Amino acid sequence: MLHVILFCMYFLTEGTCLNETLPRYWNDVAVEELNRAKAQKPIEKTAKNIILFVGDGMGISTTFAARVLKGQLMNKSGEETLLSFEEFPYVAMSRTYSIDKQTTDSAATATAMLSGIKNNYGSLGVDGRASRGDCEATLKHKVTSIADWAMAAGKSVGIVTTTRVTHATPAAAYAHVAERGWEGDSEMTSVTGGCSDIAKQLVDDNPDIKVILGGGRRYFRPASAIDPETGKNYSSNGRQDGRDLIQDWLANKTELNARHRYVWNVADFDEVDPESVDFLLGLFSDTHMDYEIDRRGGPTSTEAGEPSLGQMTEKAVQILQKDPDGFFLLVEGGRIDHGHHGTRAARALYDTLAFEEAVSVATKLTSGDDTLTVVTADHSHVFTVGGYADRGNPILGKTGSKGRDGLPYTSLLYGNGPGYQVVDNGRPNITDTNTEDRLYRQQTAVPLSSETHAGEDVGIYAHGAMAHLFHGVHEQHYIAHAMAYAGCIGAYTENGQCPQPETTGSGASVNEAGFLLFVIIIGNLF
Repeated sequence: MLHVILFCMYFLTEGTCLNETLPRYWNDVAVEELNRAKAQKPIEKTAKNIILFVGDGMGISTTFAARVLKGQLMNKSGEETLLSFEEFPYVAMSRTYSIDKQTTDSAATATAMLSGIKNNYGSLGVDGRASRGDCEATLKHKVTSIADWAMAAGKSVGIVTTTRVTHATPAAAYAHVAERGWEGDSEMTSVTGGCSDIAKQLVDDNPDIKVILGGGRRYFRPASAIDPETGKNYSSNGRQDGRDLIQDWLANKTELNARHRYVWNVADFDEVDPESVDFLLGLFSDTHMDYEIDRRGGPTSTEAGEPSLGQMTEKAVQILQKDPDGFFLLVEGGRIDHGHHGTRAARALYDTLAFEEAVSVATKLTSGDDTLTVVTADHSHVFTVGGYADRGNPILGKTGSKGRDGLPYTSLLYGNGPGYQVVDNGRPNITDTNTEDRLYRQQTAVPLSSETHAGEDVGIYAHGAMAHLFHGVHEQHYIAHAMAYAGCIGAYTENGQCPQPETTGSGASVNEAGFLLFVIIIGNLF
């Protein structure tokens, strides 16, 4: 086991190596940080491009544990490591509650981040007057999103996720439902009132979204259709209306004479040339995509069957950045959340590292001079890091000490969830258990079939044009407003309301589409 007095991890400019027991080490580290802080200058320019990264369920304890894992995978202690987005110059906090819940869900939080208003648990793309499951209210109380505002301003839009593309976070960019579970019409057999399912809304109501990458073929194809990967039909999950929305998407693009491509596996995905494709639909699983640690080509295998989140992000940026007017891109690391719900920390943390890689990819492909990149989470989880483990102790391992029951315990634990077990009237003895196994469930205090979200604030990390707008503790819906202001879109298209791009000629005209959205958004408030 590593010990602090052995560490020699920092090299001064003259090449001298100091260990961490010497005050000079820490003084020099602080001076370097101060110099970076003093040199930092806000980029007060309009953000031509806006990228929002959402690590679903990526609370502060998750980012800490993931940073340690990252370092340890590089044979370091880990605690001193930083995730790429933790090096962004502007960091703030986001308050995640919804109108009706102290601890809420991804539908409400995604609506806040993308539409700029808070609403109710379980509903997305509608305001707080719509109660969960109320179809009639859905039709009356729709709200627009930053994806709409960007397209109205002539920008391209893309959505990338490791969940089903109809899942809560990506769906909040384009759909309007009072029940997040209405992903396909198979989930709405008892619903009356004329509401459309999320998959149908994506294809029928949002033909201008340029890039859609993720999972979830089941809600796009007829129940009788055979899935190309599983060889089985979609049974009760497939479309009950008999439509094949993938074929409808293809037909629409053909009719428009648009350069387009649909892919469902990594081989076809790799063949896509961003220069020759303007519309890309990729559905890589009949449901959610694999966890990174399980993904073929990931840490546990060698054969790639699905692209990574970083690969999808790279392709999306390459396609979208061809637009001279810029783009808005939503990227979700959705399975961080699912790993936590199963109290399988290894899955959650490896997906966090895959998410970090996607952020790095986008940062390298864009310039902070004209691109605002925002990294945040929708909510946290009841996931803790503790136990006084020694420096460098494996983050997925045991603490090295024992509880009052005389049994060892892990550094990572959950407040509730399926990891709860009773053996001989006490906790299981994990002395001989490999707690670093990808399927190991960390122990939990309260027995639940699925671990819950947590209600504390989550981080916001910002880089690039107008990133300094993220500066303290914000209400979560502020994120949408700050991004729109930075990009001069939505309610912030009026001259003088945001940093204006340089113009030529006698002057710039008012963006009529943006002004209309301004009226709509203000109307949503009353």
